Amino acid sequence: MTYEAHIKEWQDRAENLKPLNLKQIEPLLYELDNHLTLRSHIIGYGLTDADTTVWSVLRGNRVAHAYIKQGLMRNLSRWFFYIEAAYPQQTVVVQEGKNKDASKAKEGGKQKDDGANYDIGLQDVGDGTGVVTRFPPEPSGYLHIGHAKAALLNDYFAHEKYKGKLILRFDDTNPTKEKQEFQDAIVEDLALMGIKPDSVSYTSDYFDHLYDVCVQLIKDGGAYADDTAQERMREERMDGIASARRDAAVEENLAHFEEMKKGTKEGLRWCIRAKMSVDDPNKALRDPVIYRCNPEEHHRTGATWKIYPTYDFCCPIVDSLEGVTHALRTTEYNDRDAQYQWFIKTLKLRGVYNWGFARLNFIRTLLSKRKLTKIVDEGVVTGWDDARMPTIRGVRRRGVVIPALREFILKQGPSKNIVNLDWHSFWATNKKHIDPVSARYTAIADAAKVPVTVVGAPAGVVTEEKAKHAKYDLGNKKVVLSKDIFLEQEDAQSFAKDEEITLMNWGNAIVRNISHSINPLASPSGLKTVTGIELELHLQGDVKKTSKKVTWLSTDQNLVPVELVDFDYLITKDKLEEDDKLEDFLNKNTKTVTKAVADLNVADLKVDDVFQFDRKGYFRIDRAFQHGEPAVAYKIPTGGK
Repeated sequence: MTYEAHIKEWQDRAENLKPLNLKQIEPLLYELDNHLTLRSHIIGYGLTDADTTVWSVLRGNRVAHAYIKQGLMRNLSRWFFYIEAAYPQQTVVVQEGKNKDASKAKEGGKQKDDGANYDIGLQDVGDGTGVVTRFPPEPSGYLHIGHAKAALLNDYFAHEKYKGKLILRFDDTNPTKEKQEFQDAIVEDLALMGIKPDSVSYTSDYFDHLYDVCVQLIKDGGAYADDTAQERMREERMDGIASARRDAAVEENLAHFEEMKKGTKEGLRWCIRAKMSVDDPNKALRDPVIYRCNPEEHHRTGATWKIYPTYDFCCPIVDSLEGVTHALRTTEYNDRDAQYQWFIKTLKLRGVYNWGFARLNFIRTLLSKRKLTKIVDEGVVTGWDDARMPTIRGVRRRGVVIPALREFILKQGPSKNIVNLDWHSFWATNKKHIDPVSARYTAIADAAKVPVTVVGAPAGVVTEEKAKHAKYDLGNKKVVLSKDIFLEQEDAQSFAKDEEITLMNWGNAIVRNISHSINPLASPSGLKTVTGIELELHLQGDVKKTSKKVTWLSTDQNLVPVELVDFDYLITKDKLEEDDKLEDFLNKNTKTVTKAVADLNVADLKVDDVFQFDRKGYFRIDRAFQHGEPAVAYKIPTGGK
């Protein structure tokens, strides 16, 4: 079933949810609740007309709305209130007579929250079924968020805007840098992003054909062998000076190419260059290198080949052979589009359109694979999946959920404008997705614990059930009440004698006594360090009238040791220039760890669980609690300045 057909199916189902009869619609609500298990949207990873239509019908049906508000169907309620909070412009109760206007606005691409204009179409697509795009990563590292944009846009145009196909092709033409590990990781990361290519191929599958094409190009006078030193070749290309080897005889060029193929010492001196131009204003057309000699073994073809084609040579050839209709790539390739088309025309290949979009850049972020490899190899980070890395695995480990990643990147759209994005909007998008599914727990830093006696507390120890989330039905947690509790030092220092405060998840209390340390300067803030407090419960007090709502923990429970980890940017400059040395701008202090204790519920959290410690922020479990080892929780940014 096509994407549009799925949306139409749910729009039709919505009609059956209109009757004001709970008995009639309840089975349909159960069906929807089951469908929404582990889903944030009805279809795919972003808002569609399926969500807005079903939401509007349910919101406009007073019987269904009242039932949803009871929270009896957890997944349905979570989805309903999430859509309402996340997409306020689209969740308007559609009244009779306004429905058509609302539909027209959506069809016209006027949903402001969408952020991207996908009405920008590809060239010559016909009915869309013949569109073929490709994502051609080099398996020399892990995918980063820049690659994610390229992958998602290719997937969008192939599968959502049109009814075409997407090819995943590994550009495996450099055995020095490439590994099976990277190849496998790319496949896994694409799957995590919901990208399902229609086929997978490898440039190495075409090495025989590419070799034959190069031989023929040499025979036709369209390429030559060159042994000019690399630095001098660069200078000659910049200055528009012809190589001394440019007019060598065909037989001589073929002989050198044969030495390259053998991987001999003589062959290593040479490369093959396409004979395009000496002094074209577009320097990409100044006789680019199309083949190099490299005797290292290839991770797929082993020692079969000693020569490898460059990306610029093989890309248009393989695109044409595989039926690609539109080669989508970043605007940094604009100058090389003419080079791409030169190969298409000279080799008499089936035509392929070039279509450019802006690269995704972020401030204080390295997206150069060479530089990322350097900081991994030198131990600046623990690996490609380190939470400070801009790789798909890195940002996921930091706490990004895949629907948020997809939404943010697709919101940027196919614009050609190059900008350095701030991370704040990225994390704000993520917060919108994780808040409805983040249970609330409590943690207090070890170094900030203040012992407190609560007068009027229940005799012994009482355990109550409290909601994990005030707004969304995520189930209940255990809250232990007793006369002995901990408070945070910062909160304790703000109290005044006889002040009324609110103990979150318990009720109001009045501060009766405050004990301080002898040394009034023991606190880094200059405030007196509080060593103990006596509170008197005042549960009849109005929590709405207190200005201080504080977290606390009963000491009469199995407190869970936890390490709260926060991260900073890897580099100290918003954008590194070409002549900037990476070492000069590496941040020396990018990781802080705070030892703390948390409530007993945290012992049940598993790796990748996302939650919130009240008044401390959102976290993701990187290592679950085990007896003898504390839980490790990574703080998730939320987009706040």
